[in-house]
Amino acid sequence: HCAFENTAAVASGIEVGLKVLMRKGRIPQKKIVTVGLAGDGGTADIGLQALSGALERGHDFIYVCTDNEAYMNTGIQRSSSTPFGASTTTSPAGKTKMGQITWKKNMAAIAAAHNIPYVATACPSYPIDLIQKVKKAADIKGAAYIHILSVCPTGWRSAPDLSIKLGRLAVETGTFPLYEVEHGRYHLNIDFPKLKPIKEYMKLQGRFRHLTEEMIEEIQTRITHDYEQLRERDKRGF
Repeated sequence: HCAFENTAAVASGIEVGLKVLMRKGRIPQKKIVTVGLAGDGGTADIGLQALSGALERGHDFIYVCTDNEAYMNTGIQRSSSTPFGASTTTSPAGKTKMGQITWKKNMAAIAAAHNIPYVATACPSYPIDLIQKVKKAADIKGAAYIHILSVCPTGWRSAPDLSIKLGRLAVETGTFPLYEVEHGRYHLNIDFPKLKPIKEYMKLQGRFRHLTEEMIEEIQTRITHDYEQLRERDKRGF
C-alpha cells in the first residue's frame, strides 16, 4: 500500500530487493511473483512515468490496472481512461459540453510499445480468460501488464445487478476487446463475426444518457475502426 502514483516504482523496488536477498543468501533462490495493482488514474495519468520507467527497465513483475474509467474513490473525476462522451464530475454534460471530449487512452498499446514480454486485456465477466492471463503473466519472465475493465455502478450510473452483463457487452460491442500481446505478437482471445451496436452498452449507463444519436454514431464509427485495426494486427501477428 503506497502513494497513489508510486505503484510501479514500489513494485520495482520490491522485485530488485528480492533479487538482492536471494543473491546474498538471505532468502532461498526461488520464483517469487511481484504484483503491483493500481486504478486507471494511478496508471494512465499520475503513475505513467513510474510505470513507463519500470517497463523500460524490464523488471520481472506483473502490473495490473483495474480500469473503472475515472477517479471513482475521490468523486468520479475524469481520467485519461474515461470514454469519449461520458459525463463525470469534472467533465459534466451540459449545454456547451457533451461530457468527456477526449478519447480513452489505449494503455495496453502503450505498455506493448515498451516491447515487454506480455500484455493483456481482461474483464471479470470472462473469468476463465482472466485467470488464464494472470497465470501466464506470473509464469513469464520479465515485465507483464494486465489491463482489467472494472465496471463501477456508482460512477457509471448503472444498476449493480447489471455489472456482469455490462462487462460482457463492453467486449461484445468492441468497446473493450480481449487480446494478448506476447513478445510483440497480437492475438484476439475472443472475437465476434459481428459486433453488437454500441447503443446496447451505452443505454444501460446514466453517464451516457445525454448523448444524441449523432454522437453515438460518431463513437460507433471510432470503435468499429479501432476494432478492425486490432483484427488486422491479429491476422498479421504484430
